[in-house]
Amino acid sequence: MSNLLGRYMDYIYAATRFVIGFLYACHGAQKLFGVLGATRELHDPLGLLAGVIEFFGGSLIALGLFAGPAAFIACGEMAVAYFKAHAPRGFWPIMNGGERAVFYCFFFLFVAACGSGRISLDHLLRRTKTNRSSP
Repeated sequence: MSNLLGRYMDYIYAATRFVIGFLYACHGAQKLFGVLGATRELHDPLGLLAGVIEFFGGSLIALGLFAGPAAFIACGEMAVAYFKAHAPRGFWPIMNGGERAVFYCFFFLFVAACGSGRISLDHLLRRTKTNRSSP
């Protein structure tokens, strides 16, 4: 199976990074703008900070623009969210409602390690800069 899908790895990684980054940005949009069935959380400093990290970090991850650093920050935010909001309710993420936080945390750790990938704005900007500097 890896031989069959391996040749599409760049596309699969880009699609996965885009979808999960977009979903994460939607969580931030809920907190910042009160859209998608939620209320704004601008009154709470932690909610505001989480909304900014989620909306802008998710957007950067989805686009593949500074995805590594954005994912590292998002990973940390999700770890804090898990231990602050979910872990006090019990050990197992499936029982304390924290499985999404754990999933996002580890996916963003993976993106932080892998970077934006070949199908990303980072790669496009690097290629454009390289082409301009060539004689």
